[in-house]
Amino acid sequence: MPDDYSETTRAIRVSVRAFFLADQSEPERSHYVWAYRVAIANEGRQAVQLLKRTWLITDGLGRTQQVHGEGVVGEQPVIEPGQSFEYTSGTPLATPSGFMRGQYHMVVPGTGEAFDVAIPAFSLDSPHQPMRLN
Repeated sequence: MPDDYSETTRAIRVSVRAFFLADQSEPERSHYVWAYRVAIANEGRQAVQLLKRTWLITDGLGRTQQVHGEGVVGEQPVIEPGQSFEYTSGTPLATPSGFMRGQYHMVVPGTGEAFDVAIPAFSLDSPHQPMRLN
């Protein structure tokens, strides 16, 4: 995924790209919606399984919501070495901009070793964000 945000933890590369969804947003009601596409690539030598996720979603006023959940999009994928898993999800905000970051909570199926993988911070920008000149 070109032009994305990317971070690697323990040979697991997470890349994210966000898209503003104008057709689902209602700026006059302070309702802004984004989709984000995530690719999780296993560049290591062991299979890994994504068990849980933790997101920190911060709006343009600095308010942060923490979201925990099992797997992603209803799945707890096992990602073999050299393979990747991709999914699309979304989030609404009450402000025209913000950002997200988080962690995937993984396990090595063969050993039971648990570890966390960083989800890089990525920007949620809309055309409704007022521009400021300094």
